[in-house]
Amino acid sequence: MAASDDARGAGTMGAQYTRTNVVIRVDATTSVSGVLAAPAPGAGRARAAVVLGHGAGADMNQAFLSAVHEGLAARGALALKFNFAYTEARRRVPDPPARLLATFRAAVAWLDAQPAARGLPRILGGKSMGGRIASHVVAEGDPADGLLFLGYPLHPPGKPDKLRDAHLPGIRAPMLFVTGTRDELCDLELLRPVLERLGRRATLALIDDGDHSFHVRKSSGRDDRAATAEVIEVAARWLAARKAGAVRAPRRAGAESTKTASPSPAKARPKRSPAPSSSSGRGGTTGRR
Repeated sequence: MAASDDARGAGTMGAQYTRTNVVIRVDATTSVSGVLAAPAPGAGRARAAVVLGHGAGADMNQAFLSAVHEGLAARGALALKFNFAYTEARRRVPDPPARLLATFRAAVAWLDAQPAARGLPRILGGKSMGGRIASHVVAEGDPADGLLFLGYPLHPPGKPDKLRDAHLPGIRAPMLFVTGTRDELCDLELLRPVLERLGRRATLALIDDGDHSFHVRKSSGRDDRAATAEVIEVAARWLAARKAGAVRAPRRAGAESTKTASPSPAKARPKRSPAPSSSSGRGGTTGRR
C-alpha cells in the first residue's frame, strides 16, 4: 500500500489539488493501482473522503472519471480512484461479483487507513459499474455516509426489462444519481419510479443531452468539458451537505421495500436483478468514457 510520485495539478477554475499514485492490497496475491487526489496544502482540511470505481469498459484513467476525481479534489474532497483487478491485469471481461466487491472494499479500507480521511464523511460510488458495485457493498452492510452514482446502469443496453434495483431500497444512506437525459443504460421513465420508492434518500441530477458517458451533442450548445463541469459542480454541492456518521446501520439480510412502483402503461413490469453479475454488471461500453 505504498504511495509514490506526488504531483500537483490545476483543477476547476484554477483551484489546486495534489495527486499521489498508490498501491492497494486486495489479498495475499493481488494488488491494484489507485490515485489519491486531495486539496492542495493550504486549502484547508478535506470535507469528505470519496472512493470512486471505474466503469466496465475502461480503467481508472478514463477521461471522464479522471476529470471528476480531480475536480472533486479541487473542490475540497479527498478522492481515491482505483482499478479493479481485471483491468489491472489488462483483461477486458469484468471479474466475478465477489472479486469486484472485494476490490472495492480493499480500496475503502486503504482510504480509511489514511490519517487525512479520519472523521470525514465516507462516500462510495463511481462511474456506471463502479457505482453499482459500491451500492452492493453498502447494501451488504458496509457503512457509508452517501453513494455517488455517475451514470447508474439501471439496466443492460437494450434490455430495459432487466432492472438492477432490487437491492437499492435496503440502503439507508443518501444517494445522488447523476444521469444524462440520453443515457441508454438508464431509461428515465424506469428510474423515476425507483427514486420514488427510495424517497428522500435519493437525489436526481440530470445532465441535459448527456448519454451514458456524459457526451453531449453540439446541438446542446455546449461540449463534453462543459457537461463534465456540471457533473463536478452538482456532485461537489451534494458532498458538502454530507455528515460523518449520519448512516452506519447495516442492511438487514433479505430486507426488501414493501412499496412497489406502478409500471408505465406502455411497458410491462421489468424483471429485477437481485445481485451483481459479471455479465449484467457491465456499466460502460468498450472505448467509451
